[in-house]
Amino acid sequence: MDMLAAIKAEPFFEGIPEKELALLADCGEAGTFPTGAWLLRQHAPAKHFYLLTGGLVELKAFVPQRGVVTLETLGVHEPLGWSWLVPPYQWHYDARTLEPTTALVFDAVRLRHEMEADHEFGFQLQRRVIDIMAQRLQAIRMQSLDVYGLPGGAFL
Repeated sequence: MDMLAAIKAEPFFEGIPEKELALLADCGEAGTFPTGAWLLRQHAPAKHFYLLTGGLVELKAFVPQRGVVTLETLGVHEPLGWSWLVPPYQWHYDARTLEPTTALVFDAVRLRHEMEADHEFGFQLQRRVIDIMAQRLQAIRMQSLDVYGLPGGAFL
């Protein structure tokens, strides 16, 4: 697979300069995962960043007095994982494939190194991940209000 072409095709990376796209391509590879594969496990080391290119992934978390709940289902063109950016670099949630899934898989340690070496690259990537974090936190908040009848922010 031509990683650079695959990255250029993803809306998540739109607007990132060619030089930074080449850095991403050097840090990534194509991944294929069967149904039921765990991509993230809460408290496990966050070693990768995923951008889904096919399939579905269920994002889950343990909620006291409720057990394990599904927070969101992610599909094509959606990024997965932000804990690789924040020390101690451990996943905060679980993520499991619901069907055969493909993704662009990026080496988190290498990405952090490249982001430190090239601050413009770091800014571009971090801004996008922060946007996704904000969207996901808002979705979780709305779910706690609407579905579970919990006070706003109960998951946060």
